[in-house]
Amino acid sequence: MSSVALAREPRGGSGGGLTIGEVLGVLREEFPDVTISKIRFLEEQGLVEPDRTPSGYRKFSAGHVERLRRVLVLQRDHFLPLRVIREQLDTGAPLPGGTVGSGASGPSALAPFVRAVAEPGADEGTTLDRSALAQRSGASDALVEELERHGLVRPGPDGAFGADDLEVARAAAALGEHGVEPRHLRAFRSAADKEVDLVRQVVAPLRRTGRPGSAGQAADTAREVAAACLRLHAALVAGSLDRL
Repeated sequence: MSSVALAREPRGGSGGGLTIGEVLGVLREEFPDVTISKIRFLEEQGLVEPDRTPSGYRKFSAGHVERLRRVLVLQRDHFLPLRVIREQLDTGAPLPGGTVGSGASGPSALAPFVRAVAEPGADEGTTLDRSALAQRSGASDALVEELERHGLVRPGPDGAFGADDLEVARAAAALGEHGVEPRHLRAFRSAADKEVDLVRQVVAPLRRTGRPGSAGQAADTAREVAAACLRLHAALVAGSLDRL
């Protein structure tokens, strides 16, 4: 929803602007799980600073609501820690993938994640040293060291980390805000390695043929199988969450 569209929303109270309940109604169309408590938490974390009436009631402008929407998109689609989101929005630093879009639609909130992993993103080709990886991801140096120790990020022969390591560090930093430690994430590495082994088994016969074009066919097949594995994983997780 654009800022223009938000400006047309019904305005609550006598002082202009939207009440927190009306903001909830605006955002829930795109973010069904958002709550008043979540909006208040984002305010406490300095992500948005609504105006206050003389009686102390919050009043949100169209700009405030648009900023909240951007925060929620960055959390949902890019797994950025709130501290990093706040710094990027306050300083005007480039956001992942360029301008934040309108977000995902459809039954699964994990669909944007699947697309982001299955297709090259804005960080494709990135090479970072350990310090830059921590800075770009919002992770502490200690967290990056822990992620490397548990095999969750893996530097190349030149000691540099890539775009995938950056995404892992971002996700780990976001999970860390909820008390999830790198040691809890080792199962993800194990599962990922098993999926890679599955892809390798599927494409191995194609590689062995030696026919012209077999290498390209193997690469295309590997991408298709990997994307199917990601969709399967997302569907299984989403289904389990729906049953909670």
